[in-house]
Amino acid sequence: MVFRTRRLAVASVAVAAATALVAGCATGSSGSTSGADGGTLTLWTHNAGNSAELDVVKKIIKDFNGSQSKYKVELQAFPQSSYNDSVVAAASARKLPCLLDVDGPNVPNWAWGGYLAPIDVSGSEVPLSAQLPSTIGRYQDKVYAFGFYDVSLAFFARKSVLNEYGIRIPTIDKPWTKAEFDSALAKLKKSGKFEYPLEMGTGGLGEWYSYGYSPQLQSFGGDLIDRDGYKTASGTLDGKNAVEWATWFRSLVSKGYLSKKSGVDPNKDFLAGKSALHWDGSWNAVKNADKLGDDLAVIPPVDFGHGPRIGGASWQWAMSSTCSDKAGAQAWLKFSRQTKYFVDYAKATGTIPATDAAAKQVDGYQPGGKFNVFVQYARKFAEVRPATPAYPYISTEFQKATQDILAGADPKNALGQAAKAIDNNLKTNHYDAG
Repeated sequence: MVFRTRRLAVASVAVAAATALVAGCATGSSGSTSGADGGTLTLWTHNAGNSAELDVVKKIIKDFNGSQSKYKVELQAFPQSSYNDSVVAAASARKLPCLLDVDGPNVPNWAWGGYLAPIDVSGSEVPLSAQLPSTIGRYQDKVYAFGFYDVSLAFFARKSVLNEYGIRIPTIDKPWTKAEFDSALAKLKKSGKFEYPLEMGTGGLGEWYSYGYSPQLQSFGGDLIDRDGYKTASGTLDGKNAVEWATWFRSLVSKGYLSKKSGVDPNKDFLAGKSALHWDGSWNAVKNADKLGDDLAVIPPVDFGHGPRIGGASWQWAMSSTCSDKAGAQAWLKFSRQTKYFVDYAKATGTIPATDAAAKQVDGYQPGGKFNVFVQYARKFAEVRPATPAYPYISTEFQKATQDILAGADPKNALGQAAKAIDNNLKTNHYDAG
């Protein structure tokens, strides 16, 4: 549920990013200020359609406003599908609010574009060092945002099914190797019980492609871009290891292990027994545990040769560069950094608490809890998406290439075309100039 709502927000980034990249650095802080008026600070959030999370935001605002008399924060909530477009339009008009939330992978783009200002939350109750690294938004060694939670990918399975076919249930210390994973899929397919034994959400759209599949690409030894300077994708996205990943990924379809376009609700299909292994996330953990009980196996990502990987970063809070009262905005940010609010967010959204102190207070996520494995995965395996302002464009190109590969395109050609398009975008926008 949590990631599905995030997909709607991130899906609009492709449109927003196109405008953002044209706007470029023209939306810096040199223009008119906005978002603060006589001690009143405006706060924007994407949570208009998410009452549970929005209620936590409202609580923090109410508590902050009642804790002092110097500042007053006023909330404006947007539908998720229009949020990013609203931010881009406001940035172009230099009318951004003082406080706003941003999806973690987009922090570098918004920071580069001049939308965001670096933040200083030193002295707050929860230090940044206490958080999961993936919940802090950085660009060029500066902190621009932080989040209260994250989510984690994993494979869901039934222990009884794995045991029936003699398939080892892996652990965080000994995940499946590629050979073991391929063998497991072959056994499950041969059983005749599953048309497609593996479910990985291939019918999804938008950010799911980068979030769900690029960690596997990275575990093969490839990546979306060369992270040494973020200046080129050629040789990395279309390099030997990346092509090996893409060839393997396509083979899942050709061998009948994976549908090239999954159904509307992959998790529902998994619970109905249509698939044996589901590459999904912690947002469905409670639902799966309620349905399957002790038969549920939560399995770590496969080690394809370069270590297990999962995606990292979710929604985070930031301060706009055009805010005329940055002291007030940072006062709210610091106030919000209390363990009780990290706990409130996790309980309301069913997500991973961003700190160990909060996890101890959330049922199931405390040490020894049935969902604590997700906290461990997020800490041990999370790879944040490339910290470059080109990321929204990279993500869109990777989605196109992956869809083409699933449909039967030559892996090397598809990745090569994506790499060339990304390199052209990098050069056109002069990202290396900051």
